[in-house]
Amino acid sequence: MNHAQLTALGRALRLLGEHGEALTGDTPDARLHEVKADLKRALDLLEDSVSSAAPTTRCHEHPNGPVDENAHDLCLLCETRRRAARRSEINGPAPAYSADPTPSRYGVREDRPQPQQRWLPELWNGQVWQLCGTPRRDRREAELYLAAQRRGPHAAMAYRLVHEFTDYEVVRVWGTPVRVDIEPMGSI
Repeated sequence: MNHAQLTALGRALRLLGEHGEALTGDTPDARLHEVKADLKRALDLLEDSVSSAAPTTRCHEHPNGPVDENAHDLCLLCETRRRAARRSEINGPAPAYSADPTPSRYGVREDRPQPQQRWLPELWNGQVWQLCGTPRRDRREAELYLAAQRRGPHAAMAYRLVHEFTDYEVVRVWGTPVRVDIEPMGSI
């Protein structure tokens, strides 16, 4: 509700209060029609001011939450929490989860899974080593791939084979990597 709506609604309600104090048993019908019009105006202002749905519960934490007719505040969420607390008072705390997880048909992953052995073929692009093919599981296959690359029409200056396990280890290097300046005039 913005300030203008708040001011207009307050003015309409104060006017209705004055009408209420002025009512007597012999109030003419014209005055009652005026009260009726002011009352409709106040209801319209109130309708424009309300932006959310009417609360379904009496809970200040979950006013539009699910309803439980048996709860004193009609809030299902809070009543569920209260019931769990009452159950734990009677039955004791809920049992902790066991260390043995439920068996899975896929197995259980360790906290630190073991790395898989791979052979990474790399080429020297003039600046850095970059991966030049799919990592292989077999060393012989990776070496054959690099031999084919070296014989190809667009061979790189140098190739190397990197063994990946728990760490990286350069196993073999073909050619000599020379750093090439990317500026054509050599940064002049």
